[in-house]
Amino acid sequence: MERNVWLKRRWWLIPVAVVISGGSVGANLARDGEYDAGLGARVAVVALALAAATTLFAIDRQPAVLLASGALSGGYFAAGGENGPIFFVLVVASFLLALRRPFGVWLPVLLGASALLWLGLLIRGLRWDEVVIGTWQSIGVGALVAAATAIGTTIRHGRSADQDRASRIATEEQLRMAQDLHDGVGHGLAVIAMQAGVGLHLLERDTEAVRAALTAIRDTSRESLEALRSELSQITGDAAPRAPRRGLADLDVLVERVQAAGVDVRVTGTPVQVSGAADAVAYGVVQESLTNVLRHARARTVSVDLQEQQTSLVVVVTDDGVGAVVHDEGMGLSGMRSRVTALGGTLSAETAVGGGFRVRAVLPLGS
Repeated sequence: MERNVWLKRRWWLIPVAVVISGGSVGANLARDGEYDAGLGARVAVVALALAAATTLFAIDRQPAVLLASGALSGGYFAAGGENGPIFFVLVVASFLLALRRPFGVWLPVLLGASALLWLGLLIRGLRWDEVVIGTWQSIGVGALVAAATAIGTTIRHGRSADQDRASRIATEEQLRMAQDLHDGVGHGLAVIAMQAGVGLHLLERDTEAVRAALTAIRDTSRESLEALRSELSQITGDAAPRAPRRGLADLDVLVERVQAAGVDVRVTGTPVQVSGAADAVAYGVVQESLTNVLRHARARTVSVDLQEQQTSLVVVVTDDGVGAVVHDEGMGLSGMRSRVTALGGTLSAETAVGGGFRVRAVLPLGS
């Protein structure tokens, strides 16, 4: 399986190896060359070229194989091999290494392989009195190798950046889904727990109040299940309608539900018409604040104040409960804060003067 994946990714090495091998055969055996090394030497240099081309298939897994590529290529030239596509062995090998490995891994190996290749060119130049030509060839191969490593490194960094970007997007989506589940399902469960407590408390004394509590539990649990199904469908890919985005227009329903759980909620202020993300975030701040009241505050009354201040909407939720000193905000408050700050707003959550707890969010209008 792993070999099949490798072949799909590196299929282009096959034609490269064929060109290097076939070109070396043609350059050394099909015609008289510039370097009269004898038939035996020509056969030997062809074998060296074939072996050098074969090393390309192992470079990805074993960077040290690059030294073998350099040694075989250098041996090819030292034995009197003709000029040809053998020059590209080191170029392709260095590209493959730079494509998969960090700079510090392949640089020492590449320097060693280049030295072996240049040594082979030097020996051939000394044997056939062509040192100048060998020097220029060494410079040319070095330039090609430098270009290949630069291209490979650029591609590797680009892929790494793409992977980091995809991972960040996935993490942000997971966080968003977790926050949506917390806001929707968490609020619903808090209301259900509160209503269940009311029902148990009044079970023997007020059947109508018990009926109302059970009705609220039924309606709230249905909404929570719909929200849960909608979010899970985003994970599984199943077709499911996305839960509608709540806004300040739904505030009456939210307040009524919390009041049915035994908390007196008073809404004051007449904000301007709010739309877009600010509307949903404002609703989320109120919802999460009321959820925390039901779960932690043991409050009797809660005031929700909505006011327009120049170009901002100010949402203040204050209860008369036990108050708290926030050390670890948890998902609820941290989720509120991240959504508010994402719109360019601010959020504070602290113990109110005189007791209770106070959440204040400032949201830019039009965001």
